[in-house]
Amino acid sequence: MFKRRLGPDPHANGAQTVALCNCPDIFELESGDFAIIGIDITDSAKAKLPPSASCGPDERIVFIPRNLLVNAMSDIPEKV
Repeated sequence: MFKRRLGPDPHANGAQTVALCNCPDIFELESGDFAIIGIDITDSAKAKLPPSASCGPDERIVFIPRNLLVNAMSDIPEKV
C-alpha cells in the first residue's frame, strides 16, 4: 500500500516533534495516490470552506505544517 515517503523523515537527524507522536507525514501509495498524516481540523474548518468546496462524511480536513509540503515538493511527481 505505501510506496514511499515524500520529503524527509520527520525524525531525521534526531529531530523531535511534539510529544514524539502525531508526526505529520506524506506518503505516495502503490496506486500513485497520496496519503497524508496530519492534525484533524475538520470540525473547526468545515464551516469556513469556500462555497465551491465541501467535506463529505467519509472525508477529513487535515492540517500539515508548511515546511512539510515545501520539503516534499521535490518528491512530488510533476505529471499525472
